[in-house]
Amino acid sequence: MEAFWISLAVVFVAELGDKSQLMAMTFATRFRPWPVLAGITVATAVVHLFSVGLGGLIGDALPTTAIAIAAGIAFLGFAVWTLRGDELSDDESRKAQRTTGSALVAVTVAFFLSELGDKTMLATITLATQHGWFGTWIGSTVGMVAADALAILAGRLIGKHLPEKVIRYGAAAAFAIFGLLLLAEPLL
Repeated sequence: MEAFWISLAVVFVAELGDKSQLMAMTFATRFRPWPVLAGITVATAVVHLFSVGLGGLIGDALPTTAIAIAAGIAFLGFAVWTLRGDELSDDESRKAQRTTGSALVAVTVAFFLSELGDKTMLATITLATQHGWFGTWIGSTVGMVAADALAILAGRLIGKHLPEKVIRYGAAAAFAIFGLLLLAEPLL
């Protein structure tokens, strides 16, 4: 359960203000919310299953102290990445706007491709090096889907008037705190 809760919290925070949330809002303006959420769930479950598998292999191959230091540095990097912000490119925005056919297929494919190499995937890999794969997989998937569901709801309720700076700074601070705690762990 520890892996589940940690992964849920970390990935939820990682997803705040991320490009995926912007995509979720964009798709939600074009399609009904349930197919969008289902597509996000399918894509996230597949990407994060791969991520925890990779993290498990790395975790088995490296010493615990090295993993904690690498994870701490990674989370500090995620804090900087989050401060930098994420935006949809014009091309990504146009694709989301003009997608036709099945909403479920369109959203699943778009999210699968956008999550490859994204910070939530990297965070899931990092978490899986230290925690059980199953709890990390389920927690990271639930965290991402919850954050994107929030984006869909917010996008439908208040449109583009979200306080992006506040969300970005809060998420960056949370990453920095996680990173510092991970770096301090081997010293304690």
